[in-house]
Amino acid sequence: MNNKVVLAFSGGLDTSFCVPYLKNEKGLEVHTITVNTGGFSDSEVKAIEARAIALGAASHVTVDASHTYYEKGLKYLIFGNILKNATYPLSVSSERVFQALEVYRHVRRTGAGSVAHGSTGAGNDQVRFDIVFEILSPDIRIIAPIREKSLTRQEEIDYLAAHGFDYSWEKSRYSINQGLWGTSVGGVETLTSDGWLPEEAYPVQVTKHGSEHVRIGFEKGEPVSLNGKKMDPVELIKELHAIAAPYGIGRDIHVGDTIIGIKGRVAFEAAAPLILIKAHHLLEKHVLTKGQLYWKDQIAGWYGQQMHEAMYLDPVMRDMEAMMDSMEQKVSGEVEVGLRPYSFSVLGCSSAHDLMSSKFGTYGEINRSYTGADVVGFTKVLANPLKIYYSVNGTDIIKTAD
Repeated sequence: MNNKVVLAFSGGLDTSFCVPYLKNEKGLEVHTITVNTGGFSDSEVKAIEARAIALGAASHVTVDASHTYYEKGLKYLIFGNILKNATYPLSVSSERVFQALEVYRHVRRTGAGSVAHGSTGAGNDQVRFDIVFEILSPDIRIIAPIREKSLTRQEEIDYLAAHGFDYSWEKSRYSINQGLWGTSVGGVETLTSDGWLPEEAYPVQVTKHGSEHVRIGFEKGEPVSLNGKKMDPVELIKELHAIAAPYGIGRDIHVGDTIIGIKGRVAFEAAAPLILIKAHHLLEKHVLTKGQLYWKDQIAGWYGQQMHEAMYLDPVMRDMEAMMDSMEQKVSGEVEVGLRPYSFSVLGCSSAHDLMSSKFGTYGEINRSYTGADVVGFTKVLANPLKIYYSVNGTDIIKTAD
């Protein structure tokens, strides 16, 4: 085991503590890495790099993994119309495995014998990070100083100050994790079952009033244009967020089962994900068959659960992705969405593959591919198995229902 350690570094208090601690107390050569999956601006990236070096890191790299995150993860969350517990678009939980995989690659590049992160022992992220190394590189030692020493925030601040790093660590009232697929917001109100966040807790305040429409174009299930302008999906997500979030769209509170076995509650702000998922789902309802829609629903919920619980590396995920890739081949068209304060409506769509074709008739209006007499015969055949059942077993169930 050599003395190099790669530290996943965000620049916050926990990871900032880890740099001098690993260097001074563990005698390790610390190499920091920041994996940007869409949550950091260019100026923030530069500030994080400067802090890592100032704290004593032997080297620092920043990896922009936004497009990898979209191609390998977000694309399938859109394909699956995935909202955990019918609410949460996996805003933060879907990022972690892709960040951990980039850290893993950097460990291999540097030849480090250890990897470190700033997770506490109280949340899901420690599992999402550790499991990548347990699976892919069990020979690498995992160090999590905050978890191992059960440190308080004040103990970390005192340690940094004692080593000459007297930064301002004013604790925000709310814990905010911002990313490409939405922002989670935790606070004292989310620690109980009956609290709710005040307006000022959300990162994007409501500044837009009135209403507007946006048009989202999809090709083979992927969002590729906004209001007629062709765009890279990552940039489209960012632009849609900039348009919709100032209406207060995409806010909700998610309650769910954590990996570590307890119920968790967190607020989130995810305007672009919710709009894209609902718009994509509408288009699918027009172009996919009944069987395709059914089986998509069966696998999508499980795919989202696996992603949430850090099981992205399970090969069954590749199988489900292949099935979704196949199903998305005809999911192309444009969807119109109406935006207004605190809500949106998916209004309608157009597609060359729309199965709601007037060539075969209009529901409730006219039939063009069969006659009324055909329906009479069809109904007799459809009823026949149950006609036999009730003639043999009687109709007591009907009497009970009455």
